[in-house]
Amino acid sequence: MNAPQVLTAEPTPEQKRAAVRRHLLRQLIVELVLPLGGYYALRAAGVNPWLALIAPALLIAGIVAYHAIRERRIEAFALFTLSMIVVGTLMTLVTGDPRTLLVRDSWIFGVVGLWMLGSLLTQRPFMRTASRAIVTAKIGEEGYRQWDARWDNDSRFRSNLRVLTAVWGAAFTLDALVRVLLAYTLPIDAIPLVSTLQWLVVLGAVLVFHNIYVTKHGLKA
Repeated sequence: MNAPQVLTAEPTPEQKRAAVRRHLLRQLIVELVLPLGGYYALRAAGVNPWLALIAPALLIAGIVAYHAIRERRIEAFALFTLSMIVVGTLMTLVTGDPRTLLVRDSWIFGVVGLWMLGSLLTQRPFMRTASRAIVTAKIGEEGYRQWDARWDNDSRFRSNLRVLTAVWGAAFTLDALVRVLLAYTLPIDAIPLVSTLQWLVVLGAVLVFHNIYVTKHGLKA
C-alpha cells in the first residue's frame, strides 16, 4: 500500500515577494548596515580605526558561517566572502595598518569581478549560480530546478545569463580599482562612507540594468 503523498501549496505571488524581500534585507544588513554602521558606532565610542574595522568584519564572518550551518548548504559566494574576510583580518593583524583592511575590500571586489568574468568560460557562469538563492526563495527548490533546466536546451537563456555575468563582473572589477584609489588618498574615517556611497551608485546602476534585462528577456522566475 503506497504512502499518501503530501502536497505542498504553490507559493502565492505575495509570498514570493516577501521571501525575496527577506533575502535582500538580510543581504543589506550583512553587507551594508553592519560594516558601515558598526565602524562609525565604534569610532564614535572612541575605538581606534583598526579595531573599528576588524570587529564588524569578524561579526559578518560569524553570520555567514551561521547561515551555512543552519541551511546545511554552503553557497560558493558566501564561502568565498568568508575566506576573504579571514585572510584580510589576518593580514591586518600582521601589519597593524587599518588601510590594509580597507584595501582588503578592494581585493575582494576585484577577485570576485575576475571570478565572475572567468566563470563565463564554464557551464556555470556566475549569474546561473547566484540566481539560485533568489529563485529558490520565490518558487522553491523544484521551481529552481525547472528554471535552471532551461540551461540545457535554450541557447538564448545561456547567452542572457552570460551577458548578465559579464556586466556584473566588469562592475565589480572597475569598482575594485576605485576602492584602491580611495583607500590610499582619503582620510581613514572618510573611506568607509565614501567607498560605500560610490558602491551604492555602481550597484544601483547595475541593478537597474539587471532588472530591465531580466524582464525583457524572460529570465524572471
